[in-house]
Amino acid sequence: MQTSPAHAAHHDDREIETLEEFDAVVPARGTLAGFRVQAVDLTDRTRELLATDTAGAVFLGCPMRENAAAKIRADGALVFPPVPHLPFDPYRGLLYSPDELFDGLEKGYEQTPDALAYAWFQRTKSDGDIYASMLRSVHDDAVSDALDELLRGTRVVGVMGGHAMARGTREYAGAARLGRELARAGLTVATGGGPGAMEAANLGAYAAPFEDGMLDEACDLLAEAPSFTPSITDWARAAFEVRTRWPRGGPSVGIPTWFYGHEPPNAFASHIAKYFANATREDGLLARSTAGVVFLPGAAGTVQEIFDNATPNYYESRGEPTPMVLVNRVHWTEKLPTWPLLQALARERSMEARIALVDRIEDVGEALKRLTP
Repeated sequence: MQTSPAHAAHHDDREIETLEEFDAVVPARGTLAGFRVQAVDLTDRTRELLATDTAGAVFLGCPMRENAAAKIRADGALVFPPVPHLPFDPYRGLLYSPDELFDGLEKGYEQTPDALAYAWFQRTKSDGDIYASMLRSVHDDAVSDALDELLRGTRVVGVMGGHAMARGTREYAGAARLGRELARAGLTVATGGGPGAMEAANLGAYAAPFEDGMLDEACDLLAEAPSFTPSITDWARAAFEVRTRWPRGGPSVGIPTWFYGHEPPNAFASHIAKYFANATREDGLLARSTAGVVFLPGAAGTVQEIFDNATPNYYESRGEPTPMVLVNRVHWTEKLPTWPLLQALARERSMEARIALVDRIEDVGEALKRLTP
């Protein structure tokens, strides 16, 4: 999995999220006092833990030997032990990768960590158990923290659109070319992380480092499994085939949710911030799209995102309004007439200069440039 080169340098320098960081910090600092150690397996670091001051430190979900845990508690550190029998780690320090979520796909999607986490969510969400809801909240907070660390200092453009757009269609190929163009322009592409238009944009960013012909070939390969219904397994396998044939593609971000669990994450986002709470996910995706948002044709979910994004632009609650580009005139003026309302809202406000409606996906890059102050 690729990580942002900025990642290691940028997170809070009192946070330790990997064994490598632990091994670098202990000899260099000679203390762990006040540190936050997150989801690092310390079973084989008993000697270091016994010899190092850990006053005021917090250990979140770090497996360790009992004598080490006792000594740390005596130092005055807080130890949140790993939670047994969970299909996910609530304290995780890094975002998911496609390989992690789809691990075991060869046995069928139902066996993957992604599917197992959804099944756990389905079982626990209706019984009102405070423990389960706390675990979901802790997990989502850890994911947000990892997402902020990854994106710090990058220019993020969101690409929104429906999950219904099938592989093998003209629209899908167009959305993929858009993702490639944005990535090649030095922007970080972020999507809702699901199938359809979202997958296409992540695929385009993945294709950015390769020759142009690679994207056409990849689209042809994927067209053999056009949708995630009836079989998520076949749909995901086709994506991993593309990734195997063209390894080490360009990075991008997917921000999906287990709330829509029937809808799997796509395998082309190198970094996946998957949430249990859809509201946290929606707001996080839009708030982090600092370089603007592109809205491809979609249904209710995309309409909701347009106005979720328009509201802070209208009130300038996140600072200057960010660009919003709606794609497909007929869709947004006749089928779902969102554009006239957006225009009416923007009138005589500073966001008026930040919105555009274009007919063709090929016009998005130019529109974004025009709307960017």
